[in-house]
Amino acid sequence: MTGNKVVIVGAGNVGQAIAYTLMVRLQAREIIFIDVDEKRAESAGQDIAHGTGFFSQVWLRAGDYSDCADADIIIITGGVGRKPGQSRLELATVNINIAREMTRSIMEHAKNPLILVVTNPVDIVTAAVLKESGLPRGRVIGSGTSLDTARFRYIVSEELKTDVTDVNAYVLGEHGDSQVLIWSDVTIGGIPLDDYEEQLGIHIDRETVEEYTKKGGAKIIEGKGATFYGVAMAVSDIVDNILNVQRGIVPVAHMLDKRFGEMAGVVMSMPCILNKDGIVKTMVIPMNEEENENMKKSCQVLKEFQKNVGL
Repeated sequence: MTGNKVVIVGAGNVGQAIAYTLMVRLQAREIIFIDVDEKRAESAGQDIAHGTGFFSQVWLRAGDYSDCADADIIIITGGVGRKPGQSRLELATVNINIAREMTRSIMEHAKNPLILVVTNPVDIVTAAVLKESGLPRGRVIGSGTSLDTARFRYIVSEELKTDVTDVNAYVLGEHGDSQVLIWSDVTIGGIPLDDYEEQLGIHIDRETVEEYTKKGGAKIIEGKGATFYGVAMAVSDIVDNILNVQRGIVPVAHMLDKRFGEMAGVVMSMPCILNKDGIVKTMVIPMNEEENENMKKSCQVLKEFQKNVGL
């Protein structure tokens, strides 16, 4: 076998969507599912593998934690979804315990793994995995606001009737209600948003965009029960930057260091450069005073959350 090996812990809808996306984008040569439900893991691998005969060979199969020993990246998707009436704290408590057990099993076989956490609430679960694993902070990454950023760029492109690839914008902070849309740094084809709107004589409703960005996932869950295609593409983009060293700037959740002052020690999303070693550099992008204050508020929300779950 040659090429990248990816282990996905959790063969539910999200794990399967991620595996399928990695397969069709040829980002891994070997993809292994690990799940407590071994039959589901085996069936998920077979279902996706059957499609490889149409264009390219990618090996998919069920495995166990021993497969983590030589994996290029391990993706944690296992956990439970939020039930009606369940608080985020209750959900976090359940999924943290699941993630800790998974992490212990991973570390029994892998010496210095690179772990990508997708399980929600992703900022808190990433903090738990980092603490349980004892790995350097740059080797435990959460999907964070990568999908929120994609939603932000999408709705801006829709409002402006422009190509989404021309939109550069970030959502940072918590993957949740306190997330911060960095309006002051939005550009369209390299042109600052305000200048772009002035030249075209249009103006987008920022409140509408913020509402869509923050609540889009909840509306999808209300309509179909879960979100998994969008997050699969977001994870695929992160994996691409890690394994193929694309040198893109990707907003991911990770433990901030002392360079960030009062935000140090909190897991939240900031723009990062990634490679096979994990996070190469956390970037600082320009923000106005209001955005800086909102980032501090988002940090405080997460700091309290971490404290409440014993992290």
